[in-house]
Amino acid sequence: MTDTATVRADAASAGPAHPLDPATAAEYLSGRRIMTAAGLLHDSVRFAYYGLDEPAKGEVLAWDPAAAGSHASQPSGAPEAPDRRLRAFLIDVSSGESADVLVSLGRGEVVGRRVLDPRTDGQLPIINEDFAVAEQVVRADPRWRAAMARRGLTDVTKIRTCPLTAGSFGDDEGRRMVRVLAFFQADPHDYAWSHPVDGVAAHLDLVERRVFEVVDDFERPVPAESGDYDDPAVRGPLRTGLRPIEITQPEGPSFTIDGTTLRWQNWSMRIGFDAREGLTLHQISIADGEDERPLIYRASVPEMVVPYGDPAFRYWQAYFDSGEYLVGKWVNSLERGCDCLGEIAYLDATIPDDFGEPRVVQNAICIHEEDHGILWKHTDIFNGSAQSRRQRRLVVSFFTTVGNYDYGFYWYFYLDGTIECEIKMTGTLFTAAYPGGDYPYSGEVAPGLGAPVHQHLFGARLDMTVDGLANAVEEIDVTGCPVGRENPYGNAIMQTATRLRTESAAVRQADGTRGRTWRVISTERVNRFGRPTGYTLYPQPAPVLLADPSSSIAARAGFAANHLWVTRYDPAHRYPAGDFVNQHPGGAGLPAFIAGDQDVDGADIVVWHTFGPPHFPRPEEWPVMPVASCGFMLKPTGFFDRNPTLDVPPSAHR
Repeated sequence: MTDTATVRADAASAGPAHPLDPATAAEYLSGRRIMTAAGLLHDSVRFAYYGLDEPAKGEVLAWDPAAAGSHASQPSGAPEAPDRRLRAFLIDVSSGESADVLVSLGRGEVVGRRVLDPRTDGQLPIINEDFAVAEQVVRADPRWRAAMARRGLTDVTKIRTCPLTAGSFGDDEGRRMVRVLAFFQADPHDYAWSHPVDGVAAHLDLVERRVFEVVDDFERPVPAESGDYDDPAVRGPLRTGLRPIEITQPEGPSFTIDGTTLRWQNWSMRIGFDAREGLTLHQISIADGEDERPLIYRASVPEMVVPYGDPAFRYWQAYFDSGEYLVGKWVNSLERGCDCLGEIAYLDATIPDDFGEPRVVQNAICIHEEDHGILWKHTDIFNGSAQSRRQRRLVVSFFTTVGNYDYGFYWYFYLDGTIECEIKMTGTLFTAAYPGGDYPYSGEVAPGLGAPVHQHLFGARLDMTVDGLANAVEEIDVTGCPVGRENPYGNAIMQTATRLRTESAAVRQADGTRGRTWRVISTERVNRFGRPTGYTLYPQPAPVLLADPSSSIAARAGFAANHLWVTRYDPAHRYPAGDFVNQHPGGAGLPAFIAGDQDVDGADIVVWHTFGPPHFPRPEEWPVMPVASCGFMLKPTGFFDRNPTLDVPPSAHR
């Protein structure tokens, strides 16, 4: 394998080359100095989020990168580069006051600050400090210790606390809180997830640093069987017979990276990374001859919710891993040969800590290309031609660990113009004591050990620019036709296209019985057949949020009630569940975005797609879960005038 130099996404000595480049370490430090000078930072203030406040799309598209540099080099009247701004969610851990702050790096000043009302706005995301505070405070609480003692657990140093976001059930009274579950860990290498201490939860006020309620509903035996998969006694002897697979590209990879600009074959895009969203892709375009054709201005998966389905003791258990915990904050540093194979290029990510101090995560983003089987093949019975071409794809990915789960976010770009988003879910199940019998809300994965049923629901945001800013969405259903004058033998199959003209009309659900897809079309450009150029979104069949519509989680995760939403572009509409998700009472995000019911026919639109599976845990997923995948595809539909891969050369014979 040829070793390649790691590509660094952040260099403190150099400023950003483009308005969408991720914030650098130097910029984070500069923003911190500005906030300090404004009196916003002191010993008890922490950063719950800190990241680039991206300029509006119109500003970016109006800016001419060729004119970047000194003001003297700018053409007369040409727009200057958009102001670089940082957004910070600041929390005073001594008073609980939370603020949404906007800093202009160009002007060197704070340009916006709003203090949140936790009863209506919700709370800021969990910070690192909260985990240590929870364990210290809960272990010291006499009621909790007594509950543990009743279960025979007297050495609290062997009990690991798991502080979980509280949801919104009217019991928080505006306080910043978590609900804390417990796991027994006999020694430092014991697998704590194997030994849940069920039936007891501590409700903790993070600001007052006290347990205000201990819920002790029932006692069940702590499951005893080890799940330590590093232990040979648990895993057994390692299998033999797996011989090496070597993936080599002797001439190097086919892609190039210039700063944050990635090019491969006909594809071009910018790579970004954010502590909340993780990987972001910008200005995705594809070359068609001499024409550079835009497809997506910005693509990301900015929210995910994992609602659990046990209606008893754990009725509150649901996590918004992006809005409450920040998936990008927990990004893994990837290892060659383990996480990615082949000729790899890596990008680092700069993630601020609780104090706004930047830290660099090396090898956070993996970029490589993969063989993907047959692209096309035909042996013609008339002219004797026998041709075959191999498909390959460009892969841009990162992995993150949020609590018990590990998630891989993968974006694939194919030679034929297809774009695919895949989420790989692995890690360990969140466990509970199994109550016995045929308990419908949990699966038994080891003796006395259960894993509650839950869903993984991801919210993708696709800021579409198919051949420009004027786009529309059609819902495509496939139907058979009844026998009639035009279909005398009953064999007819046809598509029906329904134009989704308003935001309210574009709130839709997938329907596998109709083969339902959604086609994003240009309203300004047509192909050689006179039909609009377009890209079709292919969803995977899976239910949307299964919680009752009257439930708290349904109010808070409104985006997950439907597979598709289409909204008018608004730079303030970044997150499907709203800006402040933690303990929010509900109604924010997409349900609020469409309240004005704007026209989306021939407009600058954003397509939001909810996807992900229900998860009924299996014994085969314990003690560590083999990867399960979900995702969606975008395929050109009349975007090209013919197969765009006719020019792909045949593979060399070996």
